Amino acid sequence: MLHLQELAALAAEHPNTAPPVKDFDLGDTAFEWASAPSIMGVVNLSPDSWYRESVCLSATAAIERGYILFAQGASIIDIGAESTLANAARIDGSTQKSLLLPVVEELAQGGVTVSVETYNRDVAAESLKAGAKVLNLTGTRDTAEIYRMAADHDAAVIICYVPADTVREAVDVKIEADPIPVLRDHFRRQLEIAASAGLEKIFIDPGLGFYYANLQDGPTRVRRQMQTFLNSFRLHDLGWPVCNALPHAFEFFREEVRSAEPFFATLAALGGTHLFRTHEVSKVKAVLDTLAIF
Repeated sequence: MLHLQELAALAAEHPNTAPPVKDFDLGDTAFEWASAPSIMGVVNLSPDSWYRESVCLSATAAIERGYILFAQGASIIDIGAESTLANAARIDGSTQKSLLLPVVEELAQGGVTVSVETYNRDVAAESLKAGAKVLNLTGTRDTAEIYRMAADHDAAVIICYVPADTVREAVDVKIEADPIPVLRDHFRRQLEIAASAGLEKIFIDPGLGFYYANLQDGPTRVRRQMQTFLNSFRLHDLGWPVCNALPHAFEFFREEVRSAEPFFATLAALGGTHLFRTHEVSKVKAVLDTLAIF
């Protein structure tokens, strides 16, 4: 059971003396991450995506959902064409582009800040041309080139922790008593590459929403997720806002699974998250609005 004394001990052990993370614009929208955390809503174009409420099987449905999430309070809409689940179908780049680009173009032209989740270099390039202002990068392959393309389009990249070339190839993840050192080492390496590529708009994401073969035990996985959320403030010294994907913990929430992400949003907020990636925008917004009155 989590107690206030444990939170106090965590804060005392790791005093947060890092300077504020960097603010930056995305398109015409200015963000002040430290003072005003933001929400990223999810639109999934893959029928393999597990969160059924987020799945849209046509461009029309995806565009409609994007506008709805934007109206509910999402500052960024994240669109993906391939599920990251281990048993999900692989979607080639051409098919991904045919699914993504009409949705990206419509939402971007409608004033919505659009993110595209991909590890495919060509998909990233075409999405930027179509108006995406964020790349949610789920791999480490071709990162220097992708960072350079994003910089050329004045776009941001979410650098996800992925211990493989792509999230679809990541089988196991290190399970450490303290998850932060492994994350920090990964991000430092990628941030060096990003700096060399001229990228000036970055999020760092611990990658808690991805499938790992050695994290299928519910309590082990959820404990690691909770621990990472509460320790995310220790990544602030890297200088960039922290994005966290909110998980579901179906083993515990079962028929109330749609309440899981709002619950985890509380822990992520306490731990210093700046951007909350969620399928449940209105519920998470209510949580963050309530916490903000303090």
